[in-house]
Amino acid sequence: MSWLNGCRRLHRRYERTAEHFLAFVGIASALICYRRLIR
Repeated sequence: MSWLNGCRRLHRRYERTAEHFLAFVGIASALICYRRLIR
């Protein structure tokens, strides 16, 4: 999970529901993969 440190919303869980939190994890993972593909 250390690779998610750049995502403020995932550093501390602000979301009330697990579904919203997991959605943000998915979005952050996609952004990280996208940034690595661009390099």
